[in-house]
Amino acid sequence: MSLVENKKVGFNYEILEKIEAGIELLGFEVKALRMKRGSLDGSHVIARGNEAFLVGSDIPPYQAANTPKGYDSRRNRKLLLTKAEIKTIMDSERQRGLTVVPLSVYNKGRKIKVAIGIARGKKTRDKRQSIKKRETEREMRRTLKYK
Repeated sequence: MSLVENKKVGFNYEILEKIEAGIELLGFEVKALRMKRGSLDGSHVIARGNEAFLVGSDIPPYQAANTPKGYDSRRNRKLLLTKAEIKTIMDSERQRGLTVVPLSVYNKGRKIKVAIGIARGKKTRDKRQSIKKRETEREMRRTLKYK
C-alpha cells in the first residue's frame, strides 16, 4: 500500500531499474507518512561517501504544536541500503543522462520503505507519445463504457 507517490516520475523519466530501500525517520515523520502527508515532488537520491540520502522530499510534522523547534521538513534523510546497492547508485550518478529518483514511500509490514528508481530523462517527443497513448486509452475506455 503506497503512502506517498511521485506521480510525475513516470511522465518525466524512463525507469531502468528499481531498488527498495529503508529510510531513517523520526517518530512524528512516520506518523505523518502513515496519514499520507508528504511529497516526493522534485526530490532525488544522492550517494556521498558510503551512504545514500533522499534530498528534497517534504514531510510536514504530524502535529505542528508538538514538533521540536528547528525541525526542517525538507531535511536530507538517510537511506538504508547495502554496499552493493550504494555502489550501483554511485555508478549511475556518474553516467551521463541517468538520475536516481524516489518512486514511492510505502509500508512493508511495520517498516516504511522507499522505492527508488534509476532513470533516464525522457525527451519532449517521448512525452508527446506518452500523452498520445494515454489519450487513446482514455477514448477506448469511454467508447466501451457507452456501448
